[in-house]
Amino acid sequence: MAVAYHHVQAAAWAPVSPDASLTAGYRALQFPETWQSAILELCNAGRPADAEPWRTAPTRRMELAVQALAPDLLALPRPPGATDEPGWWLCSPAGTEPIPERAFQLLRNAWLRDLRPELARDREYRELRTGVQGELDAAPPVWREVEFELLRCPVSGGGTAAPLPHQYALTTDWLARRILDLPEFEFEGGRLRFHAMPRGPRDQGAELVSEPRPFEDAKGRTWWFSVLLNITLQTVPFNPMPRFHLHCGIRRWATRVNTKTGQLHVPHGRRATVLLRPSVPWLPGAPPSDRFAVARLERRRTDDGYVTDWADGGPTGVLDGISLQAPFPSAEEIVTFPEKWLAPEMRAGVVHNTAMGGHAVASGLMSHQRSEIVSWAEQALPPELRPVPRRRRTRLGRATPSKAPAAQQRAQTVRTAAALAVSALSGAPVLEARLLWQTPEMRDTAIAALIEHLGLQDDGVRPSAEEFENAEPGSAAVLEWSMPELTVRLRCLKLTDGLGENLALPEKGRPSRATAATAITARRNAVAAFTAADKPGNGPTLALVEIDHPGDFSSPAHDPKFALRLGLADAGVLSQFVLVPKKAGKQDRHRALMAWDDGLRQLGARVLPEPGTLSGLPDGLRYAALWLVQKNRTARNRWAGHSPVAVLVTPGEPGTGIARVEGFDPAGDDGAGEWVPYPVMLLRLAARAEVEAAVDTDEPAPQPQATRRQSADEQRRATEQWLQKVQRRLRGTPTLLFVHAQNARRHWTWIQDGRVERDRIRTGHAPARRLDPDLRLLRVRGAGNREVAQWWGVHPKGDANGIPANLWVPESEPNGDRVFWSTTPKPVQFGSSAVRGDKLAPRPLTLGGNEGRLTLDTDKVGWNPTLMELTVLGCHEQDGDSPEALALTAHILRQPPDYPEALALPLPLHLAALAQEYVLPMDDPDASDSE
Repeated sequence: MAVAYHHVQAAAWAPVSPDASLTAGYRALQFPETWQSAILELCNAGRPADAEPWRTAPTRRMELAVQALAPDLLALPRPPGATDEPGWWLCSPAGTEPIPERAFQLLRNAWLRDLRPELARDREYRELRTGVQGELDAAPPVWREVEFELLRCPVSGGGTAAPLPHQYALTTDWLARRILDLPEFEFEGGRLRFHAMPRGPRDQGAELVSEPRPFEDAKGRTWWFSVLLNITLQTVPFNPMPRFHLHCGIRRWATRVNTKTGQLHVPHGRRATVLLRPSVPWLPGAPPSDRFAVARLERRRTDDGYVTDWADGGPTGVLDGISLQAPFPSAEEIVTFPEKWLAPEMRAGVVHNTAMGGHAVASGLMSHQRSEIVSWAEQALPPELRPVPRRRRTRLGRATPSKAPAAQQRAQTVRTAAALAVSALSGAPVLEARLLWQTPEMRDTAIAALIEHLGLQDDGVRPSAEEFENAEPGSAAVLEWSMPELTVRLRCLKLTDGLGENLALPEKGRPSRATAATAITARRNAVAAFTAADKPGNGPTLALVEIDHPGDFSSPAHDPKFALRLGLADAGVLSQFVLVPKKAGKQDRHRALMAWDDGLRQLGARVLPEPGTLSGLPDGLRYAALWLVQKNRTARNRWAGHSPVAVLVTPGEPGTGIARVEGFDPAGDDGAGEWVPYPVMLLRLAARAEVEAAVDTDEPAPQPQATRRQSADEQRRATEQWLQKVQRRLRGTPTLLFVHAQNARRHWTWIQDGRVERDRIRTGHAPARRLDPDLRLLRVRGAGNREVAQWWGVHPKGDANGIPANLWVPESEPNGDRVFWSTTPKPVQFGSSAVRGDKLAPRPLTLGGNEGRLTLDTDKVGWNPTLMELTVLGCHEQDGDSPEALALTAHILRQPPDYPEALALPLPLHLAALAQEYVLPMDDPDASDSE
């Protein structure tokens, strides 16, 4: 029988009051003022006159060397740009042994040598460097005894905690050290002993890693893993106290070498992290440390082929020229004999990542085991900290939409939604679709899936195999079905003329940007011509395209999906992809069903989950969502910048679930902006996805810091102008506007925790103002950067803690908080993730015919639903709005009845995010829209 969970608990800690204070002593170093000008002279020596000069000394490589050779030193973020106050740079806790001056001098001199390695043989530059080194020797750094406040912090104008920069590193490290002082974590049959990892100024919080543990798979092979603890400092809107999140997970170690190369596979262009534990300190005179040191491996091309060696911070970089007390490990030996270095006594361990291949140890911990580890760690909390209060499930109304309709009724609802969508495009309820197939198996499967998905009355009459094969643009093999709500016409064409094959690129090597752009453009034009020759009807149409698996192309650069999508869009056709079947099976039917469903979604045919009658919602509420498509120069289309997207969902008649979906076109209505049908917006986005071909180079040229900052400022201004247009077009009807914190805050900075104000809005340089009477604003925040805590359902009788689905509200002050938690059910594909799952020791099964038999869950995914944070940034409580009702609406919108599983985002925000398929290269075409 299912457990009725009434409360959930987050793995988070908060001060007992806003006035709670903690201080700790450190031995700290400011970046010496006397170093700044001398080091900048080295950095800027020999640079072209028109090049943007360095304005602050680049210390990152020095900090990487510190992580590798002096892990007890903490690197703090330096203030950006030149300032009168240099700020604290490096420090170590008062109770630890300081790094000797000679050891620090060795690090510094190695860093100076590595600032401009390309000038290492230039005599004038070497003389300049020798002079700079003498200047620095004449003014040695001054380490000072300093007391830092770890807990109490300022508060923003909106009432949100604004931690000081040093607190993100020092407070989390201080808590981690207290956890390390605890007795080891005990479990059935063993103990976990943790070690800290050094963290740089760009790293998130403090990290603890347990000593490796073995796991033997069904074939008798041994794999290795550790338990990972990460502590981060976070903030919550309108809360004056910071929070500390403890994330628990699994760290897997790479030990399987490639049978051809005899080494670990480190993908080209990716770096692999290595944790090191020397038997003696490498730096002469440096104190011993129980912490892991950190270095990084990279695979790079040389004249003799590819080689895996140390990256920044390794002996070939900053460490060159340092006489070490013990030899630094050879990168070649570690990647050739990784298990020898890992066990029985860990001296070096390579962190596994998915690009290296599979691993028998599955990721994640389940809810009950996580709750046990967190309870153990809470013994380290000082009196000034306590676990955050648990939350109860909402009592405002049902947290799930009405029961899903039967298959026949569901198909009718989808047909009605499709009819509404295509009527808005062409004026008639006629769905024109294409099937661009490659194999008869998937062709027949896709036809059957369309019939099933829309509940079409089918007479079974099909074109002959010969007619299918001989169909050409303009004379396609056509199937047609007529239903009361909708007429469906499917034009079947074989994808010929090499349109679905490798792009015309060299078989080996990475193509230049110009070569790749030429190949994409050529295929794009060919696809557009092929499609235009068979264009039926008016307005946007839909094509389902059968394409090979990504691994079947010569390389990712040869994959033609992006070119196919752009070419179809040029002809006014939306696209969805399905993979060529490897072998016949039920999975092909499911893939085809999902592909048609996603294609109809692109046409704007969506079934809206209805929250029902909730007090505290305005009548006629509609939903809007913003999404900033982030484009960077590492993407295949080589764009840099952003493209904002807005979607508007207007519910139809209550009880039908039918909604009108529109997108925002900023160029419409003579530049004032207008709402257009969702597929029209998608096609206009694709029209702007021009492939850059101006520069023939393998890599984008480095962009000077000032130019990057200027570009970011320009993008923010453009986003704010776009937001103002959107906001004006939302007036006149009650609207709940969704925005995603991690996605949009870079360009809409006002939604950041430290800037937002309750019931106000700012979309430009003008001060924040009160919300328009018709507007409500809700911000969604996910688990990115560990900003949302891990959690578990508190078992009402003290048994195993679980993962219940609901909207969770504060236990006290139910009307005074604007922050809510949303959790959704576990998807069917993670059915083996039992809440009692144990990665460390065997446990007895509690259900089924094998009840009582021992099982070990190390090879099972520890999947937990993300705790989605829903913050009602703005509403009109004085006019009857209920923040809890708005949050419950957002929670229900994550559960559309026509999706097999709950969504990671509310439906309007989900639709806005999916628009980036028409701006960026695609991911796996079989990737599900659900969480």
